[in-house]
Amino acid sequence: MLLQTSTTSHVQFLGSEYQVSYETSRVVILPIPFEATTTYRKGCENGPDALLVASEQLDYYDDELERETYLAARIYTHSAIADTRGSQKISSVDMLRLTRETVCKIVQDGKFAIALGGEHSITSGIVDAYRQFYPEPFTVIQIDAHGDMRHEYEGSIYNHACVMRRIIDMGLPTLPIAIRSLCQEEANLIKEKSIPVMWAREIAKDPNWIDKAISNISTERVFITIDLDGIDPGSMPGVGTPEPGGLSWYALTDFLRRVFETHQVIGCDVMELAPVIDSVVSQFSAAKLVYKLIGYQALVQGW
Repeated sequence: MLLQTSTTSHVQFLGSEYQVSYETSRVVILPIPFEATTTYRKGCENGPDALLVASEQLDYYDDELERETYLAARIYTHSAIADTRGSQKISSVDMLRLTRETVCKIVQDGKFAIALGGEHSITSGIVDAYRQFYPEPFTVIQIDAHGDMRHEYEGSIYNHACVMRRIIDMGLPTLPIAIRSLCQEEANLIKEKSIPVMWAREIAKDPNWIDKAISNISTERVFITIDLDGIDPGSMPGVGTPEPGGLSWYALTDFLRRVFETHQVIGCDVMELAPVIDSVVSQFSAAKLVYKLIGYQALVQGW
């Protein structure tokens, strides 16, 4: 039996006044408010709704793209899946199965999916869905403060600290961006597999880092997973495990636009938003980031 959404209200990206049907949509926002293995600040299960509520305050016009993105993108907000808010208990295995099945359906229907977490472990279920749909390998671009390449953590191979290890185990190439925290096991794995990490300390000093990052993508198709702690915590404090350093807003968006322009982005996710009490900075910035992702896809698709 599929584990469906809880009885919480269905908040829509850009608000209730902007509605399109699933059938006519080009972009599907998929909230996955699942949290089970977070190890520092809790609260990422509240991230999707906080982002969606904040999106109601976005201006539709994008000054960079010189257009109102939403008109052509036709954005549909899916009901939440694998919702752990309240008393509902969902195992990581069930979450991954439901995530895989739901994303498979969205992709088969020809939609561009952007998933909202929730903890980063969700991403392996999303990536597995794309792996089933596309016969050829694709690169998973990981924007993150942490390596997330441990084989297991706190007794679980599905911990959020293991998500990229599960993706590497799928045989997919990865490109970690803005990494600045890892353990010895992860450092050894990076050397063993020659993973082309773009370290945050190098990004801060190298004006050509985007060119170097792009040159390390070996496939035409890419999937982008964004753990929001990859952004500098000074501008993105609402995350579970903040780390000093990280990407600035314009470094992030410049990189993302280049990826969309040079490769086929098959899907994205935005993970680990853990709202801060009495501040809307993180959720609003995350909502604007999602709108940017949609805008870049609309640009390259000619919508």
